[in-house]
Amino acid sequence: MAEGFLKNFFLNLNVDVIVKSGGISSNARDGMLISMDARLAMKEIGIVLSQEYLSTDIKKHIELITEADLILTLTKQHKEEIHKFIKVNNKQILTIKEFAGGAGDIEDPSMKELEGFRRTRIEIVENLMLGLNKYSFQNMVKI
Repeated sequence: MAEGFLKNFFLNLNVDVIVKSGGISSNARDGMLISMDARLAMKEIGIVLSQEYLSTDIKKHIELITEADLILTLTKQHKEEIHKFIKVNNKQILTIKEFAGGAGDIEDPSMKELEGFRRTRIEIVENLMLGLNKYSFQNMVKI
């Protein structure tokens, strides 16, 4: 959901930013279809997540980490798993709430049905907007 929101955000601003997402937890898999609840929750705010989109296990695609300028995670545990998996001292890795200037985790909505995905979507979007206002894009565009 965060990838879909950010891609839509930068596309609407005509800002060329590459946004990619992947999973790091033990249940992360390559090639899984995105949840119908995630697609429905995003469609409610006008963002269509492609039915062709497939999940990515970043443990199998290290380039997602090594090529990234900024890595955002839902939880502190995800952030720590990335640090354990690959030494990325020169990478900025933050939880989405840290990116926004706060602390804490955003709960993974898996197995929470549509209402859980809605709550997570709201939390993701609010925190990404706070972070985008705070970070370097404030010099590029007025948000």
